[in-house]
Amino acid sequence: MRIGIRAHDMEYAPLEQLIPNIHNQGFHCMHIALSKSIKEFKPEIETMTPGLAMYMKELCIENKVDVAVLGCYLNLANPDPEQLAKIVEKYKAHIRFASVLGCAVVGTETGAVNTEYKFDPANHSEEALEIFIKNLRPVIEYAEKFGVIFAIEPVYKHIVYTIERAKKVLDAINSPNLQIIFDPVNVLSVENIKDQDEIMQQAFDLLGNDIAIIHAKDFVVENNNIISVAAGTGGLNYPLLLKLVKQHKPYVHVTLEDTNPSNAIAAREFMEKTYAEV
Repeated sequence: MRIGIRAHDMEYAPLEQLIPNIHNQGFHCMHIALSKSIKEFKPEIETMTPGLAMYMKELCIENKVDVAVLGCYLNLANPDPEQLAKIVEKYKAHIRFASVLGCAVVGTETGAVNTEYKFDPANHSEEALEIFIKNLRPVIEYAEKFGVIFAIEPVYKHIVYTIERAKKVLDAINSPNLQIIFDPVNVLSVENIKDQDEIMQQAFDLLGNDIAIIHAKDFVVENNNIISVAAGTGGLNYPLLLKLVKQHKPYVHVTLEDTNPSNAIAAREFMEKTYAEV
């Protein structure tokens, strides 16, 4: 594995310190959402210049840190046309930026049928899926022009909430520039936790060719809700997940989620130890 971390889960530091800190903690890559990780200026479309991308690329090369994911987690099913237009422009800016930065993928989740980007049973409807595919298509066409991979992340509360629905999106768009970020915890609910092994196997069976990134976190159940926690501190079957990674995805980028500065190194060490043993 090329194991990494979300930049905003590190202790805050300016870019010229943040990226060396990621390397010094033993990580090989990072998932960076500019708006969450940069505080020395406000990341907007106007600040996402080739110069900034080249500066970040230089820092990453010097510190042997890959940019696994350039995150832009906005709602591509937003029903407000004006808001949606702005969201699409922001995705396009991230695609342009990624093409200069040299990152692995621009990553996103799959939206909701409301402007608040929250769970609604209608998110799981066929109509919602059709809306998402329609709005995703021009973004993928733009990514094709820049030679950038755009990866969607299935999440139970969003529109693409199952492995089968993710496959439907891949088939409908039919582009080599659309791939998958697979986070097994994100497709679990209290109803299907018992099926986690089958869900992970299904992901590699149905989506395996298109899984570009693995997100690594864990879960506990509190008050009938799934709560995300650091890898190795919950109920996810990590031996199975990492066995599948080892079999099918050598040197894949695996980025930790929901860690904090006090437990990130322990989570990395857990991942490395488990991977070595499977």
